[in-house]
Amino acid sequence: MLAPSADQRPVAAQPFWRTNPAAVAALIVALAGAATVAGAWFLELVVGLKPCPLCLEQRVPYYIGIPLALIVALAAWRKGPRTLVIGGLIALAALMLWGAWLGVFHAGIEWKLWAGPTECSGAAELGPATDFMKRLQTINITRCDEASWRFLGISLAGYNALISSALATIALWAAWATARAR
Repeated sequence: MLAPSADQRPVAAQPFWRTNPAAVAALIVALAGAATVAGAWFLELVVGLKPCPLCLEQRVPYYIGIPLALIVALAAWRKGPRTLVIGGLIALAALMLWGAWLGVFHAGIEWKLWAGPTECSGAAELGPATDFMKRLQTINITRCDEASWRFLGISLAGYNALISSALATIALWAAWATARAR
């Protein structure tokens, strides 16, 4: 039997992540973001760690970014307009950089590198005794300047900064790869 000519040889299928890096990167951002939020909810609802106001604020980029990442992944998978896909990836990167900044800011407060918001850090102000009972009903006991949990010396805010930075890098890489591919 004769060997097939070079024109008739089957082309090796490339992995999906090489043919559509934007879709894969957006799915990674969505899945890793969902896992990060699920981990935060687990620590809050199951383990019992109460989040401070800054902890809750650090979740906002994920709440916006997860649905956006799914939309970008769908647009990339369906070969949508390239500018839409690249713009979505850049928006994802910006959201994750915002999350990284919030994590670094919060970790800096925990390490006492700078002052945090007055509602959750610093010395407690008791004020006049006349409104004491009213203030007790609205006071936030969870402090922003004390890490509630650390692993390998890094607090949850520090891990959020690392995760957000990694996701921003992935989104920027995919935007660059998509812009170069076409």
